[in-house]
Amino acid sequence: MGGTVTDGNRIDPLGDDSGDPAGGSQVLRRIEAIWRLDAGRIVAALARWTGDFQRAEDAAQDALIAALEHWPTRGVPEHPTAWLLRTARNRAIDHLRREQRGDALLGDYGREIARSHFAGSTPECRDDARHDALALLFIACHPTLSPDTRCALALRIIGGLDNAALARAFLVPEATIAQRIVRGKRTLAEARIRFEMPSAADCRERLGSVREVIYLIFTEGHVPSQGAEWAQPDLCHMALRMARILAQAAADDAETQALLALIELHGARLAARMDEQGHPVLLEDQDRRKWDRGGIRRGLAALARANRLARTRDPDPNRESDAGPDIAPGPFRLQAAIAACHATAPTFAATDWRQIAAHYATLFASTGSPAARIHEARAAAQLDDPARVLARLDAELDVRALARYVPLHAVRGDLLERCGERAAAAVAFRLAAEHSGNAAEQRLLLARAQRAGTGPDSHKGHPPQ
Repeated sequence: MGGTVTDGNRIDPLGDDSGDPAGGSQVLRRIEAIWRLDAGRIVAALARWTGDFQRAEDAAQDALIAALEHWPTRGVPEHPTAWLLRTARNRAIDHLRREQRGDALLGDYGREIARSHFAGSTPECRDDARHDALALLFIACHPTLSPDTRCALALRIIGGLDNAALARAFLVPEATIAQRIVRGKRTLAEARIRFEMPSAADCRERLGSVREVIYLIFTEGHVPSQGAEWAQPDLCHMALRMARILAQAAADDAETQALLALIELHGARLAARMDEQGHPVLLEDQDRRKWDRGGIRRGLAALARANRLARTRDPDPNRESDAGPDIAPGPFRLQAAIAACHATAPTFAATDWRQIAAHYATLFASTGSPAARIHEARAAAQLDDPARVLARLDAELDVRALARYVPLHAVRGDLLERCGERAAAAVAFRLAAEHSGNAAEQRLLLARAQRAGTGPDSHKGHPPQ
């Protein structure tokens, strides 16, 4: 079934042909899943057509509201993303008409939309919708924006993260994130930035920022900063698709290939990270037979390409004859090497913890990232005296400045428990739970606090033993 163009330029959305007539919570869950997966592509396409982030986001939100109003009673359309995209375009055209932007402009939009999306009878998104999203990432990473604003704006538009989730990711107040988003949109609008893929030189300049944003989208899917779920695989898959596209576009860049390797290797373990009830399964308890061996092979191949690129003066990753000394590994190559240690270990006990700790130490030395130092301590505790590891960690990090940082409290709890300081461990686990916005993570941390031997039974779920 195709859409129809009526009233000159306005395009009617699909009818309510439905393969799922059921209403209620089942439909709402489907809407949520579809929105998480495709909101970025919808906003990206709208931004390209309207040339305005805010207008695109508003129209997409209008389409989501329309879906929430109609789908529970009329059923989910056969092509839900196309329905949302068409409805959003209708809203954008309506807004333009109300703002009296001019008949010529409306005609241009109507003709482009009709030409691009109604050439065939099947209501599908454009084949290059994913490239719209990639272009939008490069636009959001424009050098006129501060680094923090670039990441926040891209994660909001592409990743669909709200201000609360962004505030947790950046360890800043929610009001600060809201200001960054508004300021970023205003800056791009005032600079009249064209919503198209930048030049090759501009893309190269912004490549580092784009990598960071894609990885932040993945980490938000891997362990969401808020909500009830231990993972959001849709966000992980979105980041993986973007990483693959970026790796094709920057085939001569070692860090970009390493980013792809890192996401492939982490993503390969997704199926084993939750049990059948959706409860967390930690690395040491995972059934490694559930790991995606194809994903691991792809990740290791991408890491090999990254290492080869770092050793060669030839931009062709398939040529090794011109190899030279290895350059200092970047953060993604280090993290991918760590992920490879985990992915290739036959058991948790057989993991090369010494190599992992060394990689994290290098990462901390080069970036100063508290997360790197915390993970180094976690790995070192598998080999060294936990009391010595804890003392070193507390000496090197400003615990007060990181008072709301969940991983720090969780690792301190683990180290304290290993030292036999069970009461102090329970306090640390409870602090971690208090500052976590993820309900599954909270239950896991509260269960660890209970097992540490103090306090009431706060746990109401069933985390893995």
